[in-house]
This record gives sequence, C-alpha cells and structure tokens, in this order.
Amino acid sequence: MRKIISSTRYLILIAVIGAFLAAIAVMVYGGYETIHIFSKLFNGELELRASKALAIKMIEVIDLYLIGTVFYITALGLYELFIDDQVPTPAWLHITHLNDLKAKLLGVAVVIMAVLFLGQLVNWDGGAGILRLGAAVALVIAAITVYMRFGQEHRE
Repeated sequence: MRKIISSTRYLILIAVIGAFLAAIAVMVYGGYETIHIFSKLFNGELELRASKALAIKMIEVIDLYLIGTVFYITALGLYELFIDDQVPTPAWLHITHLNDLKAKLLGVAVVIMAVLFLGQLVNWDGGAGILRLGAAVALVIAAITVYMRFGQEHRE
C-alpha cells in the first residue's frame, strides 16, 4: 500500500506537463507577436511617431512573457517539489516548500498587475476609471504583500 501511495506523486506530472506546454505556447505566441510588431514597424505600417500605440503593443507582449514565466515557474516548482528536488536551477528559483512556489508566483502576479495597469495608463483617456483600476490593483498588491509578510509565519 505504501508503494502505491508513494507512486501517486507522479500524477503531478499531468500538471507539470500542462503548465510547461502552456509556458511554451504563451512564450512562442509572445515571440510571434514581437516579430509581427517589428515587421509592421519596418514595413512602414507602424510609424515611430505613433510611439504610444507601439508602447501599448510592447507592454502587451511583455505581459505575455510574464504569464509564460508564471506557467514555467509553476511547472518547474511542482516538478521540483514532487518528482526530483535535484533539478539544476538558479539559487533564486530553488523551491523546497509549497510556500516557496506560492511566494514566487505571487511575486510575478504583482509584476503582471503592474504591467497591466501600466498598459491601461498609457492608453488612458483622462477618465476617472483609471483611479478605480489603480485602487483595485493597489489593494490586491497590498493584500499580497501582507500575506507574504505575515501570512506565512506558520511554514512547514
């Protein structure tokens, strides 16, 4: 029975493979979008004078890369936690507990929210809606910060 229970940890490979494939898909799409934007720029379809539109498009591409990074960190972290803790990773990416993985994902989520807000700010039409969005983003970031600072005191 112990061997059966122990081997069920390999079920996590479904999540690892899914997250890894999602990371590849989003990163490849981000690369495609980058090439597409630059091809339009060099073909004269986008003018450098329209820097605001170009900035918005590039911020959206950066957002794709960050989302791909979240999927990659998730895949790597789950693999390291459940399958093989000797995966060669940079020291900052070494994950020994589920809380390590959560902290890394929450950190990237904060950056994604900041990038999303920046994209909206660049496209801002002067309306008051940006204030509500900014307040909502700030509130979520504050909640994540409080959780990361005080909510993890009872670690494994």
